[in-house]
Order: sequence, then structure tokens, then C-alpha cells
Amino acid sequence: MGVWELLLVGLVLLLGLCGVLVPGVPGSWLVWAAVLWWALKDPRPVAWWVLVGATVALFLSQVVRWALPPRRLRASGATPRTGVYAGVGALTGFLLLPVLGAIPGFLAGVYLCERRRVGRHAEAVAAVRTAMRSGGSSVLAELFTCLLIAGAWLGAVLWG
Repeated sequence: MGVWELLLVGLVLLLGLCGVLVPGVPGSWLVWAAVLWWALKDPRPVAWWVLVGATVALFLSQVVRWALPPRRLRASGATPRTGVYAGVGALTGFLLLPVLGAIPGFLAGVYLCERRRVGRHAEAVAAVRTAMRSGGSSVLAELFTCLLIAGAWLGAVLWG
């Protein structure tokens, strides 16, 4: 697989990660489709193992999302800016503390956005709780799974 094709797969993965945070965009499907495209073009067995792992992880993520409360983020007062802060926080956390850092990074992003909006610590903490109860946990589960898949793809490309 050529460099340009790998860059395109990476861009689709990035678009899928951003799509997880945008209502109505099938972000996890874009992530899976990018890995499928890569696996079809790359003849190495590691590509197929990443695809199988991505499929299983996304299936489990959907099961977890069905068990969590439905997304009602708009009703909780969450704005698109909150999603951007949460996504940047999750990605930063994922990079600084590999894998597990996405969870505190997501929460820190939501907190930072709310702290800037309301200005007080207690109100920002309450807003984070409300956002997580109103569907933020569902978004976090999906985003975390997609970050794991993107990380596995990147690891397979660099070291596989």
C-alpha cells in the first residue's frame, strides 16, 4: 500500500473520530470502513487481525451504548463547542497517557468548556455530571473504541 493511500485511510479515520462527536454522522462506521479499506489493500495478516479486532470492538461498543442512557445532550445544555473540547481532551489524554488517558481527557475537556462558560468550579462540575448522565457516557464509549481502533491501525502501519 502506498503512502498516499495510507494518508487517505488516516484521513478517513480522523474524519470518523470527529464524526463520533457530531450527531448524525456515522463516525464509528467511517472508522471501520477505513480499516476495511486498508485491510483489503494490505496483504499482511496483521491488517486482517486489526480488522477483526475493530469489528469485535465496535460490536461491543454498540452493546455498551445500548445499555447506557440515550443521547439527550442538547437537553442537558451541551453545545457543539463542548463536543470539540471533549474530543480534543480525549485525543490529548490518549496521546499523553496511552489508551486510558482518553477517559480523563474527555472529562477534562467537558469540564474546561463548562468552566469557561459558567466561570465557577462547582457549576462546571455539576454541568459535567449532567452531560455524562445525558449521553456523554455513550459518546465517550464510542469515541474510546474508535481511538483504540485508530491506535491499533497506526501501530500496525508503523511497526507491523
